[in-house]
Amino acid sequence: MIHVDDIVITGNDLKAIYTLKRFLHSRFQIKDLGNLKYFLGIEVSRSQKGIVISQRKYTLEILKDGGILGAKPVNFPMEQNTKLSDAGDLLKDPSQYRRLVGRLIYLTITRPNIMYYVHVLSRFMHAPRKPHMEAVLCVLRYLKGAPGHDLFFSSQNDLSLRAFCDSDWAGFPMTRRSTTGYYVFLGSSLVSWRTKR
Repeated sequence: MIHVDDIVITGNDLKAIYTLKRFLHSRFQIKDLGNLKYFLGIEVSRSQKGIVISQRKYTLEILKDGGILGAKPVNFPMEQNTKLSDAGDLLKDPSQYRRLVGRLIYLTITRPNIMYYVHVLSRFMHAPRKPHMEAVLCVLRYLKGAPGHDLFFSSQNDLSLRAFCDSDWAGFPMTRRSTTGYYVFLGSSLVSWRTKR
């Protein structure tokens, strides 16, 4: 994986990894930082049982940015049957809404449990209103309940593939468009997820 000037090399052939690193070093000035621990706001820890990735520090930064570090956590990211629409007063300064939703989009890397709600909130980036901002703050209060939630990729999997999907049929009030989402597991490890309309 490459991001600007950071690269993560992974695989199960240590000799091939060493050869690739030696080749890259012969062409570019590189620095090997050893085993992956932190990359682009994602914390990585490894053990005999598997790999854990989390964005705890990043989550706490979002909570601070939203000004809700002292707020009481909630049990759900959004009230059931909430239908956000173009009703309500426009926000005078939509920049905070856009920044928070953008940060939440990146957080779904390790928090697929908020993906549907973030997808709904991202529909209003062009003209956010007060009810939309209240919904964002509700998602943040939900995250406050478990900022260190993580994804675990077990080293002991049975390699069975399972997939789950769901849809919110014609659930967007203004366009009547549907939203679908899916999760794919390899053994007990979540390997793919997506929400789309």
